[in-house]
Amino acid sequence: MGDLTDTLSPPSTTPPAAAHSRPLPVREDCWSEDATSTLVDAWGRRYLELNRGNLRQKDWQDVADAVNALHGHTKKTHRTDVQCKNRIDTIKKKYKIEKARVSSSDGTLASSWPFFERLDALIGSNVSVKKPPPQPSPSLSPSPPVAVHLYNKKMAPSPSTALVVLPQKRTASAMDEGFSRRNYSAMAAAAAAAASAEDDVEDEDEEEEEEEERESEELEEREGMRRLARAIETFGEVYERVEREKLMQMVELEKQRMQFAKDLEVQRMNMFMDTQVQLEKIKRGKRSRSNDLYS
Repeated sequence: MGDLTDTLSPPSTTPPAAAHSRPLPVREDCWSEDATSTLVDAWGRRYLELNRGNLRQKDWQDVADAVNALHGHTKKTHRTDVQCKNRIDTIKKKYKIEKARVSSSDGTLASSWPFFERLDALIGSNVSVKKPPPQPSPSLSPSPPVAVHLYNKKMAPSPSTALVVLPQKRTASAMDEGFSRRNYSAMAAAAAAAASAEDDVEDEDEEEEEEEERESEELEEREGMRRLARAIETFGEVYERVEREKLMQMVELEKQRMQFAKDLEVQRMNMFMDTQVQLEKIKRGKRSRSNDLYS
C-alpha cells in the first residue's frame, strides 16, 4: 500500500467562478424594464429630496402616479403605492446580492444588472458587505498523518494480520503533492460551502419575497374592503339626507295645501256672508216698498 494521502481524491464541486456565474433567481413580478427604470427614477428623486429618508404614504402615491403616467395605461400595468414599495424592496435586495458578488471578486467582476449603478449611487453607502473569510495558508497546513505501528512483543505478527507501517520520513515531492491536494480540497470545500450559503440566502430571499407579496395582496384586499365600506357608508348618508329632504318637502307641501284650503274656506264664508247680507237688504227693500204702497 502507498501513502494514505494518495487515496484522497479532490471532491467534484463547482469552482467559485462557476458558482458566482449562475443567474440569481429574482422574480420580476410582471414589471417591465422600462416601468422599473421609471420607478427607480421617481423613487430616487423623492428619496434624495427627503435627504435619503424613508418615504411616506403620500410620497409613494406620487411615485405610483409618476409610473402610471407613463406605463399604467391598462388595468394590468396600473400600479398602486403598495406595489411600488414592494418592487423597490425587491430591487434593494437584488442590489445587495449584486454588491456582495462584485465586492467578493475584488474588482475582477462587474455587474451586468442595468440598475446597479443607479442603486449604488443612491444606497451604496448604506449597504455593508461581508467579505468571505481568507483561505488558510499552505504553510499552516497540518502535518501529514503517520500510521503508528502497534507491536506487541508477546504476539509476533502473522502474514495475515501484518500491519503496513507508513514511513515517517517522506520525500519533498510527496509532501508537496500532499500539501497541494489538501489545499485544493480545502479550497473546493470552501467554495462548496460558499455556494451552499449563497443558495440558502437566495432561498430565504425568495421566501421573503413570496411572504411580502402575500402581505401585499392581503393589504390590498383589506384596503379594498375599507374603500367598499366607506363607499357604502357614504351612500347611506346620501340616501338618508335625500329621504330627509323629501320628507321635509312633503311636510311643507302639506302645510301649503292646508293653508290654501283654509284661505279658500275663509273666502267661501265671506262670499256666503256677503250674499246673505245682500239678500237681506233686498228683502228689506221689498218690504219697505210694499208698506209704502198699502199706506
